[in-house]
Amino acid sequence: MPSEGPREEYIYMAKLTAQAESYEEMVEFMDKVVKMGDVEELTMEERNLFSVAYKNVIRAKRASWRIISSIEQKEENYGNEGHVAFIKYYKAKIEAKLSKICNRILKLLDSHLIPSAI
Repeated sequence: MPSEGPREEYIYMAKLTAQAESYEEMVEFMDKVVKMGDVEELTMEERNLFSVAYKNVIRAKRASWRIISSIEQKEENYGNEGHVAFIKYYKAKIEAKLSKICNRILKLLDSHLIPSAI
């Protein structure tokens, strides 16, 4: 890809990481595209890649949270307070990661995506 610019390389890498289902890496490449600011707004393809990247990262974290919540409920029913304490700690870590991802999206929207669309 030596003849292509950085934007095209990031798009290509985002597509490649999507095929590998490595969505956290895909997010990194799409963040770089968004922050480049070399065009007025994202193309339809770039918007779709951005959406796919974040949607899948969030989906995975939400699935983790649901599984851990289910285990927490079972352990509470069994009265395993030691396990419940650890589960609550781990669930809070997942919630913090999910919150960080959502805040990252909101920041990109506020600082790059919405202003370029207006």
